[in-house]
Amino acid sequence: MNPIETFSEKEVGLGWHPKRVLLILLMVSSTMIFASLTSGFIVRRDEGNWREFDLPTIMLLNTVVIALSSIALQWAYSSAKKDEIGRVKIGLALALGLGLVFLVGQWLCWGDLVAGRTFFGGIDANVSGSFVYVLMGMHAFHLLAGLIFLAVVLRRTFNYQVHSRALLSIGNASILWHFLGALWLYLYLFLLLNH
Repeated sequence: MNPIETFSEKEVGLGWHPKRVLLILLMVSSTMIFASLTSGFIVRRDEGNWREFDLPTIMLLNTVVIALSSIALQWAYSSAKKDEIGRVKIGLALALGLGLVFLVGQWLCWGDLVAGRTFFGGIDANVSGSFVYVLMGMHAFHLLAGLIFLAVVLRRTFNYQVHSRALLSIGNASILWHFLGALWLYLYLFLLLNH
């Protein structure tokens, strides 16, 4: 027996699709970005010259919206495992629609911040407000990428490319979407406790 063949037979991999590994690496890097931003928030707050302000109520509503969106996507994924394609389409469309509602909510939240004289930059700005805008803006950017991914999976569903034997795309979309929901929950609680 050839020693090279023996080695390759004993190799053990993760058993994950390369796209799943790429998604996990993307989520790890995103986690590191938000961990560094929230760490910077705490360090800068402790240096002083920090303006306290109330968070807009719409942030709580957005938390409910993103949770409902995750539930809808999980329902779509479970339906795909059972080949209930009609329900997959409905669940994906709901998740996509609620994701758009979340982005509109973020826009309204920024409007509430401005109305409360909390600005991102300029002469009247304080670094505390700037941090809030950056954290929310970075999450909105990630969520926008997630919405594009959901739209692609929805299109694939209409082309009958998502079903019980083809779950990779909807599985990856579910993982990413739940990650973004959990990330928002972390940011909301962090800002609620540290603003």
